[in-house]
Amino acid sequence: MNGRISLILVISFAILIGGCGQMAQKSDIEADRAAIKEVIHNSIGWAAAKDKELSFSCYAQDPELFWFSPRDDGTVHGFEAFVDLTENFFMLDDFKAVGYEIRGLVVNISQSGDVAWYHARLDDFNEWRGQPANWEDVRWTGVLEKRDGRWLIVQMHFSSPTDRS
Repeated sequence: MNGRISLILVISFAILIGGCGQMAQKSDIEADRAAIKEVIHNSIGWAAAKDKELSFSCYAQDPELFWFSPRDDGTVHGFEAFVDLTENFFMLDDFKAVGYEIRGLVVNISQSGDVAWYHARLDDFNEWRGQPANWEDVRWTGVLEKRDGRWLIVQMHFSSPTDRS
């Protein structure tokens, strides 16, 4: 009888420990997902206060950073090109961020836990020299890597649907 009780206790303990590990893993994934969403929002939202350091903290600061924009003149190849775009466009007094909305944001995380990808629709409202310069209903996808415990954007793609009537 004592052997049976000991066996039941050992099995119960093993199940409890295994379940706690899964709960911690689920919690870590949700914490990562929240951190990723914050990076995504900061990568657009920084412009309202022209907080370029916040913007730069969202991206991999290396030559492999890349994104396509709806217009070719906004396509970025490497972090230095992004710094140049920031300094010579977004930081100018001619540019004013008005607001943004991210809709339908979905974030996925790889099984290894160090790569994530997302997709959403973006409305990005801005002014250039007092005139509207908006991106409306733009498709937005991207990839992030977890480097030294921080999620960083390494690739993005913005595109406008061509099937609008």
